Amino acid sequence: MSSEEGAARAGPDRPLPESNVAERIKLEREIRGWSTQKLAERMAEVGHPVNQAAIWRIESGKPRRRVNLDEALGFSKVFDIPLDDLTGPPGHVSNAQVRRLVGEYVEKWKDWRAARKPMDRARDDIEEYIKAHPDQEEMVRALVAYEVTGASGGDFVRHRDVPHSHRRLIGDDASAKPAAE
Repeated sequence: MSSEEGAARAGPDRPLPESNVAERIKLEREIRGWSTQKLAERMAEVGHPVNQAAIWRIESGKPRRRVNLDEALGFSKVFDIPLDDLTGPPGHVSNAQVRRLVGEYVEKWKDWRAARKPMDRARDDIEEYIKAHPDQEEMVRALVAYEVTGASGGDFVRHRDVPHSHRRLIGDDASAKPAAE
């Protein structure tokens, strides 16, 4: 294939999945608020380097630059989407604002899950202590209830996202109020 034929294929007459990829890359980048430079950096981080100018040519060039398989795999990794989604019609994806909001929610959920792991370990350590010292169970649960209620301003047991296993640690003493200073 001559370079002229290649350029024509990459232009307006390119196969639909190739156009979808270009549009989806731009959409996913914009949803995240990334510049083409930031996307290029992310691509390098996952082992699929592509420079900023190439990303611009993929998204907006006249004619558009084609995406090779290695790059497509990299974009899928960076955007955390399946290759099928990368090549599918971007119209099947919600508008940019919805995708941005959902993306933010997912990132915050991941943060919450990561933050919860040490809390779960601390709860498990307290439960193990109680098993080893059953005579101190009432005192330990009362102390946890008192401290958590004070630290949370009373919201700990009312908060809908507090896992049952953590509520159970407090037991019936959840209403304990810290003394006024």
